Amino acid sequence: MDPGHAAPGPAVGRVVLLTGPGDTTDIVANYLAVRVPDLQVIQEDPPSRVGLARRRAARIGWPTVVGQIAFVTCALPLLRWRGRERIARISADAGMDATPYVGKHHVPSVNDHSTMELLERMRPSVVVVNGTRIISSTVLEGIDCPVINTHAGYTPRYRGVHGGYWALAEGNPQLVGTTVHLVDPGIDTGGILARTTFTPSSDDSIATYPYLHLAAGLPLVASSVELVLSGGTLRPLEDDPTIESRLYLHPTLWSYLRSRISRGVR
Repeated sequence: MDPGHAAPGPAVGRVVLLTGPGDTTDIVANYLAVRVPDLQVIQEDPPSRVGLARRRAARIGWPTVVGQIAFVTCALPLLRWRGRERIARISADAGMDATPYVGKHHVPSVNDHSTMELLERMRPSVVVVNGTRIISSTVLEGIDCPVINTHAGYTPRYRGVHGGYWALAEGNPQLVGTTVHLVDPGIDTGGILARTTFTPSSDDSIATYPYLHLAAGLPLVASSVELVLSGGTLRPLEDDPTIESRLYLHPTLWSYLRSRISRGVR
């Protein structure tokens, strides 16, 4: 689905990729670098895991958080190791390049004052977000251009993390998809620019779904970026009141095992 109607004229302007660490950062950076005239990358440091766990436990309780930590530290690394060949195939088929991108600007946090200073100096035409912590209202208000995110989930139904996995775990394979949306202070609540769905194979798991999400979403985010750079206007889709909005976190180790045994969802 094309995000709006493209305006005539060449693509001009600067794109800033605001991102966290990880191989998806390099994939998105390399994908955009050959498609836009000027790309700058600002990468934040990872947040404190202890601080993150404490904040989450205050909302959902330590038993759930401990189960999520067990999943992330025990099950997910094993699944990634077992899925490494599948990830390589997905990347090759989609032309995704995880070669480390040279020339990143490093900041402590996306919400740090140094990030705001860099953005003010760079004067981007559009900002693309990938894998950062929630961006504060102060930072967003200081960005005088569209801010776009590629979300691994079909919003508003599957906000948060592991959207494809949760859709399958809940018996909604038709809602396994990727959303490109404008960024606001909420969690994946901004205006939807484009959505697409895909069907995972029997070789996929919660460790490989993110790469399928990315492969599906990169052409959509590139279209949005190119539209802005060519002088066009991003037009969010109309809200569908029939789609419930829900926020998801990591599964616990035991909920993952339960879905795997009862539904065969890996």
